Amino acid sequence: MTKKKKVLVAVSGGVDSSTALYLLKEAGYEVIAGHMKLWDYNEVGGDLHKDGRCCSIDSINELHQLCHTLSVPLYIFDFSKQFKEVVIENFVSEYKAGRTPSPCVICNTELKWNSFLRKADELESDYIATGHYGQVEFDDTANRYLIKKGVDDSRDQSYFLWGLDQKALSKTLFPLGGFEKSQIREIAKRMNLKTAKKPESREICFIADDNYHRFLKEWEEKQGRKFEPGEIINGRGEVMGRHQGTVFYTIGQRRGLGISNPTPLYVNQIDAVNNKIIVGDNETLLKNRMIVTDINWIAYDVPPDKIEAEVKIRYLHKPAMAIINIIDTTSAEVIFNENQRAITPGQSTVFYHGNILLGGGIIS
Repeated sequence: MTKKKKVLVAVSGGVDSSTALYLLKEAGYEVIAGHMKLWDYNEVGGDLHKDGRCCSIDSINELHQLCHTLSVPLYIFDFSKQFKEVVIENFVSEYKAGRTPSPCVICNTELKWNSFLRKADELESDYIATGHYGQVEFDDTANRYLIKKGVDDSRDQSYFLWGLDQKALSKTLFPLGGFEKSQIREIAKRMNLKTAKKPESREICFIADDNYHRFLKEWEEKQGRKFEPGEIINGRGEVMGRHQGTVFYTIGQRRGLGISNPTPLYVNQIDAVNNKIIVGDNETLLKNRMIVTDINWIAYDVPPDKIEAEVKIRYLHKPAMAIINIIDTTSAEVIFNENQRAITPGQSTVFYHGNILLGGGIIS
């Protein structure tokens, strides 16, 4: 008799990971569940009772009930120290440098895969699995694993997976990639899973109230620091107003500037070194090129010198056609066919050919 393949499933307490757990068990795998404790409320702040986010005592209790119902062992992994050092501190430092980070990408690469895979090895698991809406397949022609978009385009999360390497992909399962979100909720409801009607959140997990200003301000205060106010200037260097700290602004922002002008003004640049916010009209936000660094290529071992691809400059951005000119294996110049609005340093950008994720990197 063939031994069942063993899978360590990352579970958060939401409907997606709960249904992934159920689907893999139904598919005949030996399934075990792993919950990653990533942060503490006393560090990240917010409303403990209102937010209802992962890593809380309530969510862990719900996971115990779920795993008991499915007869699946549950392990709790405390990754809070790594999460603070790798994800949260990077998040804060990037904002302080005038950049806008994508913490979920770092979390996926460094914790949800690297650290979680080590736990899977310790538990003698053949694979790990998550509730991401994406697909991983081995391509015989390319002789490598590829990431493809999830079937449900409105839920596709391949954008957040560009940092994964071939070793990680060879041990990864995405059981939800071939489903629509509505189908997942229906499966959960049919199986009487408690998470079937649980509302979901698209906010960053450690800022569930989506109040970045509150989080950044409180984080710095706990370190005995504060953000310094400074000038808001236009492209000619004329002072238009005052800001309360460059971290509280993002490229393309219009609201909350506290300045009056005959025509609308938007944040065009964040000069953290000189503690200034530079504003301009909408036209100043339109650009057709950018430099991308820290690129991880998924579809190539060595990329060709020039690639025509669809490029996303943020998660909810509609992919735009561009030419990618390779500078070296980890950097490139991207030239769009048409101007794009608010290209933002620090954000993740990803490259697609159809539904295949070619790779991704950081906007410089």
